[in-house]
Amino acid sequence: MKRSLYFLFTIVFLILWSSCRKDFDFSPNTGTLQFSKDTVYLDTVFTNIGSSTYNLKVYNRSNNDILIPSIRLALGNTSNYRLNVDGMAGKSFENIQILAKDSLFIFVETTIDINNFSNPDGKFLYTDQIEFDTGANLQKVELVTLVQDAVFIYPDRDNTTKVIETLSLDINGDKVETDIQGRELLPSELTFTNEKPYVIYGFAAVPNGETLTINAGARVHFHENSGLLISEGSTLKVNGTASSDQKLLENEVIFESDRLEPDFSEVSGQWGTIWLFDGSINNTINYATIKNASIGILCDGNPNVIGQKLKITNSQIYNSSNFGILGRNTSITGENVVINNSGQSSFAGTFGGKYNFTHCTIANYWSGSRPLPSVLLNNFITDEEDNAIVTNLTQANFNNCIIYGNDNPEILLDEIEDDAIVFNFKFTNCLIRFDNRNTTLTGPNYDLNDTNHYEGNIFNKDPNFKDANKNMLIIGDDSAAINKGLSTFATQVPFDILNVDRTASPDLGAYQHIIFPVED
Repeated sequence: MKRSLYFLFTIVFLILWSSCRKDFDFSPNTGTLQFSKDTVYLDTVFTNIGSSTYNLKVYNRSNNDILIPSIRLALGNTSNYRLNVDGMAGKSFENIQILAKDSLFIFVETTIDINNFSNPDGKFLYTDQIEFDTGANLQKVELVTLVQDAVFIYPDRDNTTKVIETLSLDINGDKVETDIQGRELLPSELTFTNEKPYVIYGFAAVPNGETLTINAGARVHFHENSGLLISEGSTLKVNGTASSDQKLLENEVIFESDRLEPDFSEVSGQWGTIWLFDGSINNTINYATIKNASIGILCDGNPNVIGQKLKITNSQIYNSSNFGILGRNTSITGENVVINNSGQSSFAGTFGGKYNFTHCTIANYWSGSRPLPSVLLNNFITDEEDNAIVTNLTQANFNNCIIYGNDNPEILLDEIEDDAIVFNFKFTNCLIRFDNRNTTLTGPNYDLNDTNHYEGNIFNKDPNFKDANKNMLIIGDDSAAINKGLSTFATQVPFDILNVDRTASPDLGAYQHIIFPVED
C-alpha cells in the first residue's frame, strides 16, 4: 500500500513540476536571428525551367527558445520564388519556433517566365526578399536570380516540356519508327546563331538531305536524355572560331546541359550525345567544347566514304560518363582535339573503320574506376547470341599525339584475328602511357619495336599537364613532349588549338608548351 502511494505521489509531483517549467516556453523574437548568408543567389536559370533547390540556414544563437511571428516573401503570393520552411511549402508562414542554440532550414526554388518582364538583352535579374518578423524586429535575406531567354526545341512542338513525340528515321530508303523521343528540326531551325542559347528536349533530328549549321559563339544546352541526331543523308556543320578569352570562349560553340548552376558545371552524364547516324555525310566540327554528356560524339557507319564522315578540329570533349568519342565502323579525322575524363574510353574506334588523329591529346583522368583505357581499338561487335561479327580496321593512325591517363596501359588493341580481315594501326611520334612490364597485354600488336605499328614514340614519360583533373591539358616546360613532333605532321596542322604556330619546333599533342606561372 505504501509503495503504491509512493509511486502515485511521484507521478503527481513530476506532472506538477513539468507544468511549472519554462524550458518549453517560447519567447518573442527580438530581431537577433543570424543567417548562413545575407543573399541567396539562385544562379542563372532559363526561362520557364525550374531552378535547383537552394538552402538558407537560420540560427537562434540565444539561450531562449524563440517564436518568429512570420516568415514570408516580400512580394507575397505574386512572387516567383517558392519556400519550404520546416517541412511546409508556401510563401508565408506564421509562428515558427526555433529552440535555443538551434537552427532552421529554409529551402528556396524558383521558376520564372522572362516574357513577363522587360528584357531587351535577353536577360533579366529577378529579386525578392525573405522577411522575418515585422516592425522593429524585421530582418531580411535577399533572393537573386538571373533569368536568361532561350530558343526552346520541344518534341511535341507545343511549348510544353511533356515528351509525347518520337522520331521516324530514314534508314536505307525506308521510314522506320523508333522509340527515340524527339522530333525533326523545322526549316526555320536549321541555323543556330549566337543571339540566344538553344535548349533541346529529347533528340533534335536533322531531316534527310538537310544541313544543321551552328554558327560561332552559339550555345546549345540539352535536357536530360537529350541530344542531336544527324540522320541519314543529313549533315552537321559546327563553325566555331578561335576565341581571344579562354575562359569565356566567346567564339566557340559550346554543347552542355541545361543545368547552369556552378555545382553542375563539371558533372558527367547530364545529357545524351551528338549522334552522327549511319548515312549522315560531310560532318565537320571546328572549335567546339562538348562537355558533361553520356557520349560526347557517337559516330556510326560509312567507313569507306571519300575523305571522312567526320572531321573534328580544334575541339575539346570533357566529362563524358561513357565515351568521349565512340566510333562504330566509321571514318573520323581529328586534328587539335583534346579529350579527357571519360567513364570508359576517351576515344574508342570499334567494329573496325578508318581513323586518323594528328596533334591530339587523348587523356583519361577519370576520378573513379574505369574498365577501359584512354584509347580502344577493336574490329568486332557481338550479336544477341554473343557471336562475333568481324570487319576491317582499315587504318588507325595517331601522329604527334599524347595518349595518357591515370591508369596503365592507356591503349588497348582488341583484335579478333581473321585472315580475310585487316587490323591496321600505327602510332608515330606519340607520347603514350604503356608500361608492358606491368600489363598482361601481349602478342604482336604490343611489340613496341615493330616499326609497322610503332615508330618514334616515347613511353611513360611525364606530359606535365597543367591540371589534368580539371581538364587543363596544356603542357608545361618540363613536358617530355616538347619538340618531339615530326615536322611532316606539324606542317599538316601548323597551328595548335590556341592558334600558336608549331611548325618551327612542334610539341606533341594539341598544345604547344607554356611556362606555368609561379603560384604563391
